[in-house]
Amino acid sequence: MIIGGRTFDFDKHFYMMGIINVTPDSFSDGGKYNDKEQALRHAEQLVVDGADILDIGGESTRPGHVKITESEEMERVCPIIEKIKNTFDIPVSLDTYKSEVAKAGIKSGADLINDIWGLKWEYVSKKGVLNPTMAKVIAKAGVPCCLMHNRKSGMKYEKTGNSLHNTTTADDVAENHAYGYENFLEDVIEDMQESIDIALKAGISEDKIMIDPGIGFAKDLQQNLVMMNHLGELCKLGYPVLLGTSRKSMIGLTLNLPVEQREEGTIATSVIGYQAGCRIFRVHDVKANIRALKMAEAILNAG
Repeated sequence: MIIGGRTFDFDKHFYMMGIINVTPDSFSDGGKYNDKEQALRHAEQLVVDGADILDIGGESTRPGHVKITESEEMERVCPIIEKIKNTFDIPVSLDTYKSEVAKAGIKSGADLINDIWGLKWEYVSKKGVLNPTMAKVIAKAGVPCCLMHNRKSGMKYEKTGNSLHNTTTADDVAENHAYGYENFLEDVIEDMQESIDIALKAGISEDKIMIDPGIGFAKDLQQNLVMMNHLGELCKLGYPVLLGTSRKSMIGLTLNLPVEQREEGTIATSVIGYQAGCRIFRVHDVKANIRALKMAEAILNAG
């Protein structure tokens, strides 16, 4: 896969995506990097630590997060994307599920769109058929995308003209504890395939698609653990798999640890993910995860 002019050979190596949240309320590092100079310093450290790509997020997706407008999100992420692209020779990913933000981010230099709703957020018709607004933006720009698994069950919509606009919040999702699964693993694969089909139908080429199991999204603790134990099923779909477990509640609940003490748990999930076939890892602690994965890679490639 080509991202920002660089070749990512997922068949032969793993890659590290460093997280930069330019938000005041992110669950892990809210407020630390939400001005340009702080974000740049953090970007520099991530590059020094070995990040292969930087992921910029302008809206927190934690439960109870403060929802912001498209214009607010653009004001947060676009200047940071431009500054990083002008300062560092590294691909930049934009973490957004809103097509207008994606469009502005791509114009500012974003090389990849990381969509936590797998192209399913914005519009549905009366019959429930998805109109791939985000997918069309990505296809037109010719950039790669990461499609994360999330669950549409329990979504709320408001009618505007002839379209139904998704108004679901993170709180709505959190309150829907069952998430509508009948057979958890089969449903996840089906949901993921639906996102892939939306992408392909909109004109996004297969070599520009990676997928993400969505650890921490629309899943309770047990479901997250089951998903981690069956990541290989997602890898069988034939697309590069990104794993984003860094400091998440699955680790905190399992180990009974606060956010700032979840590095070892994150490393464990990265190594398990690598063994299952995941090849890109979205993390806060880049250096430690690289060291662990280099060790795992050496052992697994030893024959």
